[in-house]
Amino acid sequence: MRRALVSDIHGNLIALQHVLEDIQSQHVDEIFCLGDVIGYGPSPRECVDHVRQFQLCILGNHDQAALFDPEGFSSTAERAIFWTRKQLELNTDDEDAAKERWRFLAELPRTHQVDEFLFVHGSARNPINEYIFPEDVYNRRKIEKVFSLIPRYCFQGHTHVPGVFTEDFEFLTLTQLDNVYSLGDQKIMVNVGSVGQPRDGDSRSCYVILDDQQRTVEFRRIAYPIAETANQIYAIDELDNFLGDRLHNGT
Repeated sequence: MRRALVSDIHGNLIALQHVLEDIQSQHVDEIFCLGDVIGYGPSPRECVDHVRQFQLCILGNHDQAALFDPEGFSSTAERAIFWTRKQLELNTDDEDAAKERWRFLAELPRTHQVDEFLFVHGSARNPINEYIFPEDVYNRRKIEKVFSLIPRYCFQGHTHVPGVFTEDFEFLTLTQLDNVYSLGDQKIMVNVGSVGQPRDGDSRSCYVILDDQQRTVEFRRIAYPIAETANQIYAIDELDNFLGDRLHNGT
């Protein structure tokens, strides 16, 4: 089984389209999304419509905030969520399509497990909201507790920083891995990065191909015309220009 794992699309349709083009060339069997389909970006409806065709999508904190109310969000993120909610409520195409988008978001699971593989948005301990940052490897108690809840392999997003956390308190970057990690007996957490808003200093979209038979995790970086998405953001008053600016430098 070859699965493409995407996360944190954040309403960036142009980035998603380029990632999907690459996925089509990789002979994958399934596409899983690990949450945050919406929020920040200019095309929430279109991104939801694409992800509805995937085999799985996990609930992210921005997806949840659009359904209910944003809590603990920055003012920039909060304004983006309220604008996103408005776009999802608009019947610019037809009322049934709008209802189906809301139903899709409302029914998203918090976690999904296939054998030894656990899929979440945040962490095994708090699937929607907990951040696991690279520097958390120095917080032994936190890492030990989260790893105790992992069957063997956990795949997540949320921080937008791709890489592999090991049980012996290491965070392996894509440069260290040369973009490929071989699965062994050791428990790991894999952050698959972000399609729509990378934050590891590389502005290209990031996603993962998980190959069960080869026992490999491959990180793939996909360039897309960032200026097109940024310009769409700049044209929307409710979306802070910062959300377009940060796409260019990947932070």
